Parts: sequence; structure tokens; C-alpha cells
Amino acid sequence: MVGAPARVGLVAPNDVVVPPGNTGLDPSHTSFFQALNIPTKINKGTVEIVTQVELIKKGDKVGSSEAALLSKLGIRPFSYALVVVSVYEGGSVFSPEVLDLTDEDLVEKFAVGVATLTSASLALSYPTLAAAPHVFIDAYKNVQAVGVATEYSFPQVEQLKEYLKDPTKFTVISQPSVAAADDVGAGPTEDAEEGSSDDDDDDDMIFSLFD
Repeated sequence: MVGAPARVGLVAPNDVVVPPGNTGLDPSHTSFFQALNIPTKINKGTVEIVTQVELIKKGDKVGSSEAALLSKLGIRPFSYALVVVSVYEGGSVFSPEVLDLTDEDLVEKFAVGVATLTSASLALSYPTLAAAPHVFIDAYKNVQAVGVATEYSFPQVEQLKEYLKDPTKFTVISQPSVAAADDVGAGPTEDAEEGSSDDDDDDDMIFSLFD
């Protein structure tokens, strides 16, 4: 975006405000400011604008006096830049909204690119940094398979061999919870049995009164 001066007859695309402060102009320009109803004072031999002034409203045409004042003050109130109307790519035309990408969109596109590169590297057996972790994991799996299929052993494969020999060794952790569940299930049964025995005794007493 490039700053543009206020030219005579131009329709203002935005409001133009002159800020207060020293203009650097000598006192002979006081009448010029008075013609535009801009309050000023003389300070150290230069003209100083006392308050902020709304010089041009949006939609108004720039007059010769306003253009001359802004030129003297070195103010370029307007700007111009290229405005994207449409995007053309590969024979297709898109609206400019397709260029409005967020950080999340960029990360997602990058992740898709890395995944595609990794797949191509693995398919072609061509080493890249993206494919290196997968290559190491596959190599480790192959070494484990060799260790399981042969007598060759190393610390990382010993636990796997133990599991294959006796899988029940690795289910000990879950047994206490099962035992606890059995105890909980057994409790009401014992109480029920005790309750039934008491009921039987009561029934015996009732019948004995009428015997």
C-alpha cells in the first residue's frame, strides 16, 4: 500500500484529519489557515495548529485550498494498492477468499505435504528425514522377528520371547481385581444363605406350636 496526495477534484475515500502540532511554516501563512477555519498560534516563530481539525469528509471532493494545505504540511492522506478481484490457476478462476489462509490451514497443508513425501520416500526406498523414523521402526521390527525366529537374543527381545513362551506371566496384574470381584460377588451369597437358614428356623418354630 502506497500513500497518495490529495489532488483537487478527487473524491475522498476516507476522512482526512489534520493533527495538532507545529507545522514548521512561518507566520506569513497564518491567513491561509484562517481561510480554512483552522485555529493556530505563533510559537517560536512558526505556525502551530492548536486543535485537531477534520479537514475533509469521506465522499467529499478535495478543494484547491485543502489540497494546498495538505501539500504544505506533507500529509498524504490517501493510499492506493492492488486489489485482487479473482485468482486464476490451471485454467480455473477462483474468488480471492481462497488466499485467506490461517495458521492452522498452513500447518495442515504442510502436514499433508510431509505425509506425501514420506510415502514417496518409502515406496522408492529413497532416504529422507521425513521417512527416517519409519525406516528405523521397520528395521527394529525386522530385528525382533529375527530374534524370535532364531536363538539369537538381545535385551530388547527377551521380554517378547518370554511373552510368547508363557503369556500367562503377563496377566498377573489383572488377577487381584478379578479376585476382588469374586469376593464382592461372594458376600451377598453368604448373607443370603445365612438369611435362609434363619427363615428355616422361624418356620420350624411356627409349626412346632401347632404340633
